[in-house]
Amino acid sequence: MFKKIYTLFFFISILFVQIATAQDLHGIIIDKAEGTPLTGVSIKVAGINKGGISNEKGEFIITNIAAGSIHIIISHTGFEILDTSFQFTGKNNSPLIIGLIAAKEELEEVIIVSSSRTNSRIEDLPTKVEVLGSEEVKEENGIKPGNIASLLGDIAGIQIQQTSAATGNADMRIQGLQGKYTQILRDGMPLFGGYAGSFSILQIPPLDLQQIELVKGASSTLYGGGAIAGMLNLISKKPKLGKPEKSLTLNYSSLKETNFNTFFSGRNKNTGYSLYAGTTQQKEVDVDKDGFSDVPAVKSVFVHPRFFIYGKDNSTITLGYTINYEDRNGGDMNVLNGSTSSTHQFFNQNKTLRNTVDGVWEKKYSDGGMLTAKANYSRMNRDIITNVFGMKGKQGSWYSELAYTKKYTVHNLVMGINFNGENFTKQLPDSSLLPNDAFTTLGGFIQDDWRMSDVLTLQSGLRLDHNNTYGNFLLPRMSLMYKVNSKVTMRMGGGAGYKTPSLFNSEMDERDYHYLKGFLPGIQSEKSLGFNYDINYKTRVNHWELTLNQTVFYNEVNHPIVYSPVKYFDPLYPGYIPTTNIYQYTNETSSLSSKGTESYIQAIKAPYEIYIGYVYTDAKRNYNATNPHLPLIAKHKMATVFAYELNEDFKVGVESSYTGKQYLDNGTSTDSYLFMAVMLKYSVGKAIFVLNCENLFDKRQNKNGSLVIPPLTNPSFPEIWAPLDGRVINLSMHLKW
Repeated sequence: MFKKIYTLFFFISILFVQIATAQDLHGIIIDKAEGTPLTGVSIKVAGINKGGISNEKGEFIITNIAAGSIHIIISHTGFEILDTSFQFTGKNNSPLIIGLIAAKEELEEVIIVSSSRTNSRIEDLPTKVEVLGSEEVKEENGIKPGNIASLLGDIAGIQIQQTSAATGNADMRIQGLQGKYTQILRDGMPLFGGYAGSFSILQIPPLDLQQIELVKGASSTLYGGGAIAGMLNLISKKPKLGKPEKSLTLNYSSLKETNFNTFFSGRNKNTGYSLYAGTTQQKEVDVDKDGFSDVPAVKSVFVHPRFFIYGKDNSTITLGYTINYEDRNGGDMNVLNGSTSSTHQFFNQNKTLRNTVDGVWEKKYSDGGMLTAKANYSRMNRDIITNVFGMKGKQGSWYSELAYTKKYTVHNLVMGINFNGENFTKQLPDSSLLPNDAFTTLGGFIQDDWRMSDVLTLQSGLRLDHNNTYGNFLLPRMSLMYKVNSKVTMRMGGGAGYKTPSLFNSEMDERDYHYLKGFLPGIQSEKSLGFNYDINYKTRVNHWELTLNQTVFYNEVNHPIVYSPVKYFDPLYPGYIPTTNIYQYTNETSSLSSKGTESYIQAIKAPYEIYIGYVYTDAKRNYNATNPHLPLIAKHKMATVFAYELNEDFKVGVESSYTGKQYLDNGTSTDSYLFMAVMLKYSVGKAIFVLNCENLFDKRQNKNGSLVIPPLTNPSFPEIWAPLDGRVINLSMHLKW
């Protein structure tokens, strides 16, 4: 009995000693170079799940810290992470003065995201944001320097779907929803309007980008309508003080594609600049030798200069201009080679010219607030030319925004207003039935990240939009992040979205625009609800950095807009037109939905990197009882990556993906297929050489016969569910000095 009492007394004594020695950790965070206090700095005490945020004076207090050796991690946007240990006695009542050094290394920018509008670190966001950093973008520049389509297709939950056999257009689908439900931004501003169709990801070169940020699921609260399936933000490169960049990339592929891209940047204390200029030349290729191109002829020029002014009052002005010209042509090989005849007539050509001007002004205040004003205007001409139909149109689109962000001790607030619109005008003479179209939208938004405790953060937001044609939209959104411990983090969130009707559908054959008459009277906007949950586990095992992630998602779009044949009365020709279908957009009575899971495991230990991912997607068009499966969405997809870096000069990578069966529009299903790629990278001095082979097993949908359905003078094509270009080998050189 005495032994038990003594043991109890011993443990109680230890507890009292610990309580007695526990003190408050009090400090002030400053900019080491300027000596000014820093607001919104994150301070974490490793191992005990305690932390704090510095206030307007740079001060922080973390209570009940036991005396002894403590390990703290301090991070702040634009500054190097301070990861250090020291002996804490708790006897000194004066606060610690801790200075942070401004970040200089490019690596720091990879883990700072701007898609949250708060420029926060990924690990501190209640909304899951996936980032393809500078290393991934740089590597893609050696593999596919012409565009980012292949890079995006490597992300779990994204499917790049070719929509045209003639012109090679591609659609980006997130979590089983068509590309029209994804908002594509460049530096936080919408990049393309409806008339751009499915050209978007085919016209963005990777050399011009610093990183790519992706939010899957409902994202309309911060970025407005159209972000139902998710939001993709392309972050342009910026010049770095004292680090001018000069680089060029040359590439040639076995499919007769040639790329020449250059990038230059420089900066001093007051001004800076960046300039990207590139061109792509792709010759038409008939891979299956059926007389029709499987790879279209492409001629493209892309130029993007930007100028930066850095004020002494912590303000920055960025002015940019983009010009992009592309001529994309496919069809009968005889026609493409200039040998048109009575039996060789078919071709489909798209010429696009886009001019964009944009400007951003940012002002940082000493109390941690930041005011941002941004705007862009884009003018695009697109000519559609076929052997049976042609149309020309102009689209003007604009976006403007004023936003304010502020980091408080436990709150991270962002609020703003924006005004945007589009204006599509046909150029006469024109044989289509399409009407001109225009709209404007005025919106306001507010969002708060509330750090309720050291382990719990609640993000809540609300947007109100007014569209001059389709009325008002109230879009709430909420996310919750729970840090179970230092290794496990859970996020759960959901929100509402909407999509206004658009005249142009990337899944429609462009020849059918001749018979498209616009919207049925009374058409309404699509409205959506989305939900995402993920749990992430990250640890180190025998020097391996191990990450496991499991995501569950659900999206529902009510009264989706589809195009369908209608009976059309033409006053010039009384009665119904008997020989052609006239199409109009209309709302379905029910919904379409997508649900599923994403799972991946990643293991990194120099010189190895291993990734295994699996995505299950069940996408349904609930309004179609006969064929309910949403076409061309693989239910099962699996991907693996193995990379080995022998030294800093030599790297080898092997990627593979399995795509399960997909349903076609008529309800039949396709075959599954395996895709594999191998890459070798070798550095010599200032040059990097990349030898890459895509589709190693030469899997092609057209391998067992032509995809061209007669009559050959004006053929039709089946839905595209697998590659058409087959095995491709390319060799590139990237030179940086």
